[in-house]
Amino acid sequence: MSPSGILETVLYAPDLDRVEAFYRDILAMTPFSRQDGRQLFYRCGDQVLLIFNPVETVKPPAATAKLPVPPHGAQGEGHVCFRASAAEIDRWRAHLLTHGIAIEADFVWPSGGRSIYFRDPAGNCLEFAEPKIWGLA
Repeated sequence: MSPSGILETVLYAPDLDRVEAFYRDILAMTPFSRQDGRQLFYRCGDQVLLIFNPVETVKPPAATAKLPVPPHGAQGEGHVCFRASAAEIDRWRAHLLTHGIAIEADFVWPSGGRSIYFRDPAGNCLEFAEPKIWGLA
């Protein structure tokens, strides 16, 4: 057996209010679920992006918790790459620069396909890339 795909991806950010403002105002993403001080859940295509406060998710669930999700978490900056066409990458680059978001890298991979890299307020490395960087359509 082999997994059929990735359902969710997680980033960590201790200041969820600041991160939520960034994802809302810069990436036009609205959480479909939010728990103050603990988590933000976003839909992105047919996948889900979760942003957890690492200080909270390492705590064991309360005895009264409805779901027995075990403690988990990570420290430091993570990385997520959003799928985009070449034309979309051009538009994202201009949009990010208009909002004062620094582009850390912008290049074409040796196998083809372009990527741009930038950061969210928690320092997570975000990327827009053409799927062909991985040989995908």
